[in-house]
Amino acid sequence: MTGFDAVLLSCDEPLADSLHTRLARVLGGTVKRLHGVRGMCRAYRLTAELVDTDQFFLADGDFAIDPAFPASAVEPLAADVSMRVWRAVNPVSGLTYGYGGVKLIRTSALWEMGQAVDVLAALPGWVEFSPHTAGTTLFNQTPFHAWKAGFRECAMLARGSEYGMTDASAQERIDAWTASKDGDVVDYAAAGARDGLEFARAAARDPKRFELVGRERPPLLLEGVGAGGLSDPGRPEPVQFHRRARSRRDARTAP
Repeated sequence: MTGFDAVLLSCDEPLADSLHTRLARVLGGTVKRLHGVRGMCRAYRLTAELVDTDQFFLADGDFAIDPAFPASAVEPLAADVSMRVWRAVNPVSGLTYGYGGVKLIRTSALWEMGQAVDVLAALPGWVEFSPHTAGTTLFNQTPFHAWKAGFRECAMLARGSEYGMTDASAQERIDAWTASKDGDVVDYAAAGARDGLEFARAAARDPKRFELVGRERPPLLLEGVGAGGLSDPGRPEPVQFHRRARSRRDARTAP
């Protein structure tokens, strides 16, 4: 049992129900759930309306928390920190970093959130990156989810990290995504990563196209998805997207 409320934010992840149960078992007590809200900025702000504590755990609907995560030992955020991010294992790239990890977030910071492509990068105050791993991000539950994850992450990495990540670190992660060889539907994750890079290059002179990246299911993201799934991952469909975020942010440790 912790002194923090917890929320699982889900949309259409096939394993969200079981991962919600798992999260509640590890954290102890009741984990609230916000499901099916369109628009990431709106969804994040609504999670703040569900909780009764000043800080709360926030997990994505595809996050599988490690049963050994020491929830009861988690310290509150310092006064000038708006969010702490734990690492998550990426099942296709082999990397472990903040992407998809559970967060401890200040409730009031969500009400004051600004605008950014990576929505939580617009929180006021510092972002703190824990060196510890809290679980695995299971974004590769379907071909579409795997493709979407690769697309978004690599489009944002290619554009420039909003958390103060170095260009060398961003390139290392891009290389790992595009070379992904392990895990379920790995070809779709790698295809999405390549699509994201192509999109970032195409949108470099039109920053407003990045705005759709922050939406949960942007209409043009669905191009190439038919009743039978995605088109050939070796031939990614063209995708259009969304906006220039704020300037890069500093962070307490490298993300």
